[in-house]
Amino acid sequence: MRRSLTALILLLITIPIGLAVRFLPLHLPWFLYKYLGSALWAAALYWFLATLLPKLRPQTLAALAILIATLIELSRLISIAAIDAFRLTLPGRILLGRYFSIKNIAAYIFAIILCTLLDRRLYPERTLGNKAESA
Repeated sequence: MRRSLTALILLLITIPIGLAVRFLPLHLPWFLYKYLGSALWAAALYWFLATLLPKLRPQTLAALAILIATLIELSRLISIAAIDAFRLTLPGRILLGRYFSIKNIAAYIFAIILCTLLDRRLYPERTLGNKAESA
């Protein structure tokens, strides 16, 4: 329960920062403006999954988050009218994005790895109910 609460708090911190990066005139350098939002989106995905699935090991959460983020990015290459229409809305832009970029996948992986390292630091495997260590 404690790990789930921590992940939720980190998610609730990450979301407004990501929205600020995307929508406020922060005058960030182009590179940060372009990829920090993507990295924060992936971090939010990781913390969302950690909130819902707190018993999963960080490496498992990372693999799941990378898979989901990559599939969402790849989905931009396929045109489906209903999804394309949703992508034109503000929630659609935030959740699914509009344009495919392989560089976004790199930003996702980088951010998810950082989240995994933080998660492992906050909750070493022995605190996640690893039965092999407790036996």
